[in-house]
Amino acid sequence: MGTPAFAVASMEAILKAGYPIVGVVTAMDKPAGRGKKLKMSEVKRYALEKNLKVLQPANLKAPEFIRELESLQAAIHVVVAFRMLPEVVWAMPPFGTINLHASLLPQYRGAAPIHHAIMNGETKTGLTTFLLQKEIDTGQILLQKELDIGFDENVGQVHDKMMVLGADLLVETLDKIRTGKSNPIDQSKLVKNVEHLKPAPKIFKNDCRIDWNRDVTSLHHFIRGLSPYPAAFTHLRESDGTEVALKIFKAIPQETKEQLPPGHFITNNKDELEIFASNGKLRILEVQLAGRKRMSIRDFLRGHPLDEKAVFV
Repeated sequence: MGTPAFAVASMEAILKAGYPIVGVVTAMDKPAGRGKKLKMSEVKRYALEKNLKVLQPANLKAPEFIRELESLQAAIHVVVAFRMLPEVVWAMPPFGTINLHASLLPQYRGAAPIHHAIMNGETKTGLTTFLLQKEIDTGQILLQKELDIGFDENVGQVHDKMMVLGADLLVETLDKIRTGKSNPIDQSKLVKNVEHLKPAPKIFKNDCRIDWNRDVTSLHHFIRGLSPYPAAFTHLRESDGTEVALKIFKAIPQETKEQLPPGHFITNNKDELEIFASNGKLRILEVQLAGRKRMSIRDFLRGHPLDEKAVFV
């Protein structure tokens, strides 16, 4: 059960390990692009290539879907990047339903664990396989694998590493369950030893706006924790008072002895733009204007030279 490319790697690994996939559950085809043509999920695309049975329920509680799912007689359900399941679905197979989660549970429970880990400046994260139960991301832990986060790595880069490691972890988990060597760990035992649980809720547009009053280190984590998607953004207020949205995909903290008010900047209007925060400045490297493509700062400044009276807000 899954939808994006992240889940395809797991499907491929499971098949290569010799486990028969009796069915694939994925999202319904959705209109996409300017022509609004129906687009299938990456999981569906791969499943069709492998001649696997595909189910695309609009309602996971619909009786007809439940009957069809039961008819597959799956020994176990595997969930990777899918939506919340009703109990009638996750409790159905004899070996339960396992989920691959992109954090070291019990930390970063929620919809955006990779984003929040990087935004918080974590240097380590990981992957967890666990058994689904009613409360989200609280089921018994089966296996975990730790992963380093580089100082300049963004969500996209960590996501791609996790996609491969997660697929391997899932196969290892299935092997242990099949051979009776699985040893589930109750998360409540781990929570007792954790001073502070860090959540990972879904990220909305308003959560992505840059506050230049923050320190440069936290802003560096904030920007790469949202890059490339959904992307941190700021507003450029021109000298005439007009404002334009600007996404920032990559920036580097810079040491400086000079200090301008947060949101003010220095630029040569050629290939350098440095915006000041509360305690230093960020050198901006990649941006995107509303309605335009992602570009280097050189290309941005070539087409949009900055007035010295402008400010980022």
